[in-house]
Amino acid sequence: MKKVFIDGYAGTTGLKIYERLSSRKDIQLLTLTEQTRKDINARKAALNEADIAFLCLPDDAAKESVSLVNNPNTAIIDTSTAHRVNDEWIYGLPELQGQREKIKLSKRVANPGCHATGFIVLIAPLVQNGLLNPDAELSCFSLTGYSGGGKKMIAQYEDASRNTLLDAPRQYGISQAHKHLPEMVKVCGLNKSPVFCPIVADYFAGMEVTITLHSDQVNGKFQDLRECYANYYHDGLIYFTEQDAFNENGFISAGAFAGRDDLEISVFGNDERILLVSRFDNLGKGASGAAIQNMNILLGIDEKTGLNY
Repeated sequence: MKKVFIDGYAGTTGLKIYERLSSRKDIQLLTLTEQTRKDINARKAALNEADIAFLCLPDDAAKESVSLVNNPNTAIIDTSTAHRVNDEWIYGLPELQGQREKIKLSKRVANPGCHATGFIVLIAPLVQNGLLNPDAELSCFSLTGYSGGGKKMIAQYEDASRNTLLDAPRQYGISQAHKHLPEMVKVCGLNKSPVFCPIVADYFAGMEVTITLHSDQVNGKFQDLRECYANYYHDGLIYFTEQDAFNENGFISAGAFAGRDDLEISVFGNDERILLVSRFDNLGKGASGAAIQNMNILLGIDEKTGLNY
């Protein structure tokens, strides 16, 4: 039985991973007491005893945890931003071409960011297949539930006496320096960062990432984009859905995939103006679900084990 340790299980992502794994019969969860969970020596011992360790920590703390590991057999899945553009780490998005095999052979996996996941799954296949140039000047907006902001933001939104400004959607990252931008550019093979507009709204979970294109940005036609996605995503937890499969009376809800670990891609519009859309749960495929999928790959078992799709 493989041993798994969650360093930082008290945070939102760590708690979700713990909840999902606590009922698994194929692994043994290593846990620390409330008194020892921040003790560096106790953490070091657990990290080096584990076959797989999840890091659910701020960036600097995640880097510290990595420095504590001297067991060459301990595989680490880091859910922070700390290692996502580090060439010594494998980016944990297995549905990308060739990425699953790299994850399987790695001991250092950087779990993707939530917004970044929605952007990358839309753009990387197009760049790889020549439908979009690496120099493309892109614009992206992303709707997310407030759980993506962690415990502090959850408490703010669920406070009965909260500020009335929280009743409406709020745009953030307005300095165009969002922490997910570096991985979005690198993993997609882009030469320029997109104009990125993340928006948090008054619902708990669910994400909807949209990229807008004009026809002259695409090396092909509207239908070529749909065919590219349909051919590219044929296993894993990402899939393409035909436009006419929707039945939301002209709307597409950002909360449709709450509680799930899969991700849906769609293409809307026409040959002149195009919308690329990905929908998923920011806590699922955007965080803890993706981390567990990567763990399953490292364990050599069905990557969908214990996931909702």
